[in-house]
Amino acid sequence: MDTLFRYLAMLQLIPRAPQYRATTTLQSLLEEQGFTVNLRSIQRDLERISGHYPLICDQSERPYRWSFDPNFKSTLPAMDTATALTLVLAEEYLKGLLPQIAVDKLSPQFHDARKFLDGLRENGFADWARQVRAIPNGKALLPAAIAPPVWQGISDALLQRQAIEVHYLSRQKQEVKQFTLHPQGLVVRHSVSYLLATVNDYEDIRQFALHRIQQLAPSESSFRPHPTFSVEHYVADGAFGYPLDRQQVKLVARIDPSVAWTLAETPVSEQQQLSTPDEDGWVILTATVPNDQQTQWWLMSFGARVEVLEPAQWRQAIAEQASNMLAMYAREECQLTGG
Repeated sequence: MDTLFRYLAMLQLIPRAPQYRATTTLQSLLEEQGFTVNLRSIQRDLERISGHYPLICDQSERPYRWSFDPNFKSTLPAMDTATALTLVLAEEYLKGLLPQIAVDKLSPQFHDARKFLDGLRENGFADWARQVRAIPNGKALLPAAIAPPVWQGISDALLQRQAIEVHYLSRQKQEVKQFTLHPQGLVVRHSVSYLLATVNDYEDIRQFALHRIQQLAPSESSFRPHPTFSVEHYVADGAFGYPLDRQQVKLVARIDPSVAWTLAETPVSEQQQLSTPDEDGWVILTATVPNDQQTQWWLMSFGARVEVLEPAQWRQAIAEQASNMLAMYAREECQLTGG
């Protein structure tokens, strides 16, 4: 029985090609799971298992390296209806969020889910894969294209805590620059994936859009960890929200009935209150929100259905933006009509 459990654990540790794991690595990982086995036994186990599973052995160097055939579709564990539907929804959602190379990594699971549903014709589930959609909130741009070697290299560097050498297209200077990066985290924001890393010998965290990395290779420099860094705190401090400052602010706004209905079901914050509607159905919204431009842009997206009362700076900024837009469209209208 122990041998069977070891076989199952080993199968879960072997990646799909072109990734691989050496027998020495497999031995270390198995030991972490409580299995004590020598290298020769692991090699014999893998040779035996390869008679039943599509394993690939790279014997070009020692220790031997193992991977699954990239087209292998696993059927373990067995699929169920709820899991299959969840995977179909997840695929729809992730296609608008993650780069295609990342979604492709899950294609075997998505394929199995659709195949499972297609096989349930007698139960009426066959068309469910074509009857579910995940719709993004707002206009979603297509994910920025990332070269497969870049995504794989970033993934490996993050997990193995390795420094990397990159050729990066600078957006500000519009030129390719070379950096030694020490990866500390990864964030997907809207349609762009960002590597969070320290650069060369500096300690501050910088953001690098993965689609602007043109070349990537392991670095000979030793990886420099950032012990105090936390992605959660980094994001919470407003790094991706274009903060005006690090304080929360009290938002007070008049909102029309449709916006009030939306916020009653999906609040803008945990500290939110909605007043009793006035005779026209308008409601006073009071909420504690981050003092960032993202929240201001979200408010402006409602147009005339939201009137910001507080903070005064927000009301002024939105009013100025609306005035500038009105002037721009008025000027364009005059040019179009020849006035």
